[in-house]
Amino acid sequence: MSSDDLSELSMLALFRIEVENHAPLLTAGLLALERDPDAADQLEACMRAAHSLKGAASIVGIGAAVKVAHAMEDCFVAAQESRLRLRQGHIDPLLGGVDLLAHLAKTSGTDQADAPKVTAFVEALTHAMQTNGEGDLAPDEAGPVADAAPTTPATVAARDHSDRVVRVTADNLNRLLGLAGESLVAARWLNPFARSLLRLKRLQHQTAQGLDAMRDDGLTSPLEERSRAALREVKRRVLECEQLLAQGLDDLETFERRSADLSRRLYDEAVACRMRSFADGVQAMPRMLRDLGRSLGKQVRLDVVGAETPVDRDVLERLDAPLGHLLRNALDHGIESPEQRRAAGKAAEGVVRLEARHSAGALQITVSDDGRGIALDALRRAVVARNHTKAEIAAELSEAELLEFLFLPGFTLSDRVTEISGRGVGLDVVQDMVKQVRGTVRVSTQAGHGTRFQLQLPLTLSVVRTLLVDIGGEPYAFPLARIVRALKLAPQQVELLEGRQHVDVEGRRIGLVTAHQILQAGEPQAAGGDLSVIVIGDHDDTYGLVVDRFLGERELVVQALDPRLGKIKDISAGALMEDGSPVLIIDIEDMIRSVQKLIASGHLSQVQPGSIAAGGKKRKRVLVVDDSLTVRELERKLLAQHGYDVEVAVDGMDGWNAVRTGHFDLLVTDIDMPRMDGIELVTLVKKDLNLKSMPVMIMSYKDRADDRRRGLEAGADHYLTKGSFHDQTLLQAAVDLIGEAVA
Repeated sequence: MSSDDLSELSMLALFRIEVENHAPLLTAGLLALERDPDAADQLEACMRAAHSLKGAASIVGIGAAVKVAHAMEDCFVAAQESRLRLRQGHIDPLLGGVDLLAHLAKTSGTDQADAPKVTAFVEALTHAMQTNGEGDLAPDEAGPVADAAPTTPATVAARDHSDRVVRVTADNLNRLLGLAGESLVAARWLNPFARSLLRLKRLQHQTAQGLDAMRDDGLTSPLEERSRAALREVKRRVLECEQLLAQGLDDLETFERRSADLSRRLYDEAVACRMRSFADGVQAMPRMLRDLGRSLGKQVRLDVVGAETPVDRDVLERLDAPLGHLLRNALDHGIESPEQRRAAGKAAEGVVRLEARHSAGALQITVSDDGRGIALDALRRAVVARNHTKAEIAAELSEAELLEFLFLPGFTLSDRVTEISGRGVGLDVVQDMVKQVRGTVRVSTQAGHGTRFQLQLPLTLSVVRTLLVDIGGEPYAFPLARIVRALKLAPQQVELLEGRQHVDVEGRRIGLVTAHQILQAGEPQAAGGDLSVIVIGDHDDTYGLVVDRFLGERELVVQALDPRLGKIKDISAGALMEDGSPVLIIDIEDMIRSVQKLIASGHLSQVQPGSIAAGGKKRKRVLVVDDSLTVRELERKLLAQHGYDVEVAVDGMDGWNAVRTGHFDLLVTDIDMPRMDGIELVTLVKKDLNLKSMPVMIMSYKDRADDRRRGLEAGADHYLTKGSFHDQTLLQAAVDLIGEAVA
């Protein structure tokens, strides 16, 4: 903060800022001294912090804070002079003193209830100094626990005094980031411009070659002197133009490189302004874990690795609750009591490790412990007991699949509810946060050795890696972190089951949906080739979105949409392409909900692979309904070989669902089928206002006149018997009813 900014603050506000700066240093120092009481550098830092706070409190006239800081300073000085050795009995009240100072800074010492707290603190610390810390105090007896411990200081103190800290508003940062993104786009425009000039250079070179050819032709036939002079002048000008263009291209390429480098540096600097060190977001967690461990009678230490790893400020703020849940779970469910750990051959003190690092363009955060691990058999029984799956299916689940159940809302392995855990909300909160920031979370465990949670998050919420696709002639961006996979499928791989289309992906049945219907982007541009499919979702809610084509991977600068538009269905944000054209970024979670609503309403349309022939003419679609696999496939292949686009259904109910959700030009059905027979199916079709005009052909083994009459009375347009069936009969009947395969 600059001196001008400081001058605008009151003395009381300055004192609060100083407490916010020194409280994390005191807490970290005390936790370090608890592990190593002889750490002279930590003692010196704590003593200086207490001394500074005492002086600041005296200036602003908060006597209660002066007493607290003075008592703490006396304790640190005594430890420095070797008059006492800091023990847990000293650390507890000293940590309580840090909390009390933070509380007094907020209330300005005017709360009448503060006086007894200050007196109790001074007496507790004095008693601990007199008894040399013998007889450890319980955390609640040592002083107030961190009710006001700052987790996000208003001003972050520099760890190195050479660092200068500037307070910048989030709005300023967002505008700076937006300008940097636009600058990056503008710089990229120069590259295609340079390519166009290069093309011009080639054209001019070809012109020069043409003039040379004209000159050579002139050598074989006489030309007037004036014509020859004009030709030489044109040649000279073309050569001069080539030289100027070559020089201009060199200059432009140099400018393009410098401009791109400058834009990239500007953008990186703008992103860096949004970054804070990982330690800023987790500075209260060692204290929290330590106090919680004491209340549970467990010895535990939190090791933070990668404390200086830069993290986007928005991501860091959202990490507070999820990391708190993971740490409490590790302590409550993972770390054993000292007696149990000794019996297992472990150190009495458990270790929880919190690590942050950058890897492969992403932020990797790992929370691991050296506790008992997760009992997979108990987890399997809990999954069955809560009716999440059947016992025989649970027995076949892999370890990774089984551990995924831990993230379900309300799921817990604890048989009792405590203030710490047991309600089944912790890991649900973790997964929700990870999804919100387009990340992933994985869990692994080893019995007797501990559990490990790994969160993979974007380095910044301002940039997203996407898969760019074409839907209805418009580009759309799908965040890569939320895509299960992208693949090409042959139309023959699409199967119809109960009126819905599915494909088999690695042994799983995935329902197909056209992205065009979700986004209301017109009709799919089918051309008879492979289908471009994006698989999204998780667990049971997995769907395959059919798009027109893949355009490749892009890294986009996220730009928020105008708030006056409100929440746009299925869209999360916008961005600019390299050529400056806009592109919309898909909201995957919202799109999954849209798919579910379409399925529930029964309005889901079918994908029509290969419905447009090579010549651009539409192929006639035929639905074959028969419960006999042999007959069904025979009819399908025969019609398909003659150009018809054929779908199949396994019984009358399956056929009824199919005709309501897809468009068909002809229905071919058997009579005797389970769930719904052919006569009932034909009757329903002819009663439906949208379907009654569709021609219907019955193919049955029943060849009696009564059977034929029943079929025709129900509304069938043609009746064929399978006993007299041959290829030409079926094909001729289809042509008579709907014409040739291609209109």
